[in-house]
Amino acid sequence: MNTPQQPIDIAAVIDAAPLSRLQLRILTMVGLTVLIDGFDVQSMGFVAPAIIHAWGADKAAFGIVFGAGLLGMLIGSLVLSIAADKIGRRPVLIGATFAFGLCMLATTQVTTITGLLVLRFVTGLGLGAIMPNAMALAAEFSPKRRRVTLMMWVSCGFTLGAVLGGLISAALIPVWGWQSVFVVGGVVPIVLSAMMAFHMPESMLFSVVRGTGLVRVADTLRRIDPACAATPESQYVVPEARPKSAPVAELFRSGRAKTTLLLWGVNFMNLLNLYFLSNWLPTIAKDLGLSTSTAVLVGTTLQLGGVAGTLAMGPVIDRIGFYKVLIPALFVAAFAIAAIGQTGLPLPLLFVVVGITGFSIIGGQPAINALAATWYPTLLRSTGVGWSLGVGRLGSIIGPVIGGELMRMNWSNNSLFLAVAIPAIVSAGMLALMASARSGVPSSVTPC
Repeated sequence: MNTPQQPIDIAAVIDAAPLSRLQLRILTMVGLTVLIDGFDVQSMGFVAPAIIHAWGADKAAFGIVFGAGLLGMLIGSLVLSIAADKIGRRPVLIGATFAFGLCMLATTQVTTITGLLVLRFVTGLGLGAIMPNAMALAAEFSPKRRRVTLMMWVSCGFTLGAVLGGLISAALIPVWGWQSVFVVGGVVPIVLSAMMAFHMPESMLFSVVRGTGLVRVADTLRRIDPACAATPESQYVVPEARPKSAPVAELFRSGRAKTTLLLWGVNFMNLLNLYFLSNWLPTIAKDLGLSTSTAVLVGTTLQLGGVAGTLAMGPVIDRIGFYKVLIPALFVAAFAIAAIGQTGLPLPLLFVVVGITGFSIIGGQPAINALAATWYPTLLRSTGVGWSLGVGRLGSIIGPVIGGELMRMNWSNNSLFLAVAIPAIVSAGMLALMASARSGVPSSVTPC
């Protein structure tokens, strides 16, 4: 038991204690914010065919609409992750969740492509703050022995949300119209932001390093481990010093430059693939002559594969490390993506290769996020994950936009999916470079 006179090691207390109800509640709430993030992104892909039909719009124009939302997410990731490392993860996460909920509700009133584009951009600003802060909080409230697994399960909210986006869209659109999807997507985050305002504590490590909120830190520690004698006067072990320069510059100091650039590259390539497939696969499937409901199920299978990949990879990574799991998974993804575009592929086999693609690409993204979160120290964690994702968002913007342009140029599905397979191979290569220099990179979980 710690006494008030002894410096308390917060990480050691979390590592030694069983997972408490408070930690489970925190992980659930941040997981729900990630879920609604995935719901929004994927539901837009499913809603697009209904809007195209209702408005008589050119489907290629939706490449720009998809890109606008992702551009907003890019800017939100870059700017709001820095804000979170200055003022805290809690206020940024709560504010962003409330704001994008309002924007989703406002989208129900849009009647033009231009109006939709603007609102998708503004919605993306709030969504961009979700993943960096959710991953930071998940890392800081998880014990070392289960950190990657829990972080990936939180990230699994994205793919679960995407699955729900498909299922809810398929159920609501024929009865209530495309606007009903955005009503659901707006009400849920507004309610969730209110729940977090009452029940979400700030990161304890962040509070201690910043020297603020120490009364709440003591209370949170006692709720995690009742045997911990933390008081408002307690002193804490401070594992790191405040950065001496701007947070982004710190990502390139202390031997972090190579890993930072490689993480950016892996995120760019993987998110290019992820968002191209998430946004365009239902529409491409519809163009192949499949019914709307079957096309939606093809897109949903991609996300279900991602859920399976996330759940399966986390415990394995905790045991053998990131690289031994991610590198082979991305090589397999390249072959599966190429197979999607093969002419005359039987429908059951199409579902199989789409599921494998989701397992590797979508299931691998939470592992990439977890790698970034375990690499950077507390006061750089949101910035590190946010900028890694932010640069990756360039890929997520380019993927859907280029996809729309290639379809406008009448590329065959075979050529299109062969091209999309290339980024998966490049991602695997960059991870191999990280593995070759892993003396400075965590192979599994390294406490920060």
